[in-house]
Amino acid sequence: MANERNLLIKEAEKLKMDGQHTEAIAHCEKILYTDLHCGEAYEEIGDNYLSLREYDKAKKALKQAIKINARSANANYLLGFLYSAIGDFNRSIKYLEIADGYETNHPEILRCLGWSLYHDGQRQRGIVLLERALALSPQDSLILSDLGVCYLNSKKFNRAGQLFKNILQIEPNNEKAKECLNAVRFFKHEYKKLKERDNI
Repeated sequence: MANERNLLIKEAEKLKMDGQHTEAIAHCEKILYTDLHCGEAYEEIGDNYLSLREYDKAKKALKQAIKINARSANANYLLGFLYSAIGDFNRSIKYLEIADGYETNHPEILRCLGWSLYHDGQRQRGIVLLERALALSPQDSLILSDLGVCYLNSKKFNRAGQLFKNILQIEPNNEKAKECLNAVRFFKHEYKKLKERDNI
């Protein structure tokens, strides 16, 4: 039974990586027909619904996963990510801090926690955590991008520009990074003009 379950979970993960989210959910539902207490299956279902942006279904699955295993770093992280995606940063922080407590120094958990803290008004703490995530995973374009956006919003244009340039060194065709770098140049120029005008 356990072997069959593990096999189905592995197959579901492969389908998820291939973008076949509906099929991955179906695989996990097969597990639940015989084992209603498989937290991993609920986590996978939640993760796939997140990718499909079906947040209510994702929330239902992830809350069930946490009911089965409240100490699951992954389930708490995914629920924190979900709340961040819908703009409920306060709830997001709650679950991401739980995830961070169970799995410290995980770059992806720190990335999401830093982003949520920044957007919840704790800007400095958010940037510190994003910098920590970047130190742990310096080639991660998602961390570079989130940190770049936060520095851009904080008018730290030089640091923001450097981060988006780093993304383009890793992924030369990253259109979002190109757009953000152009935005940095534009706002840096406008901010400089504004400061010069105010000093006159």
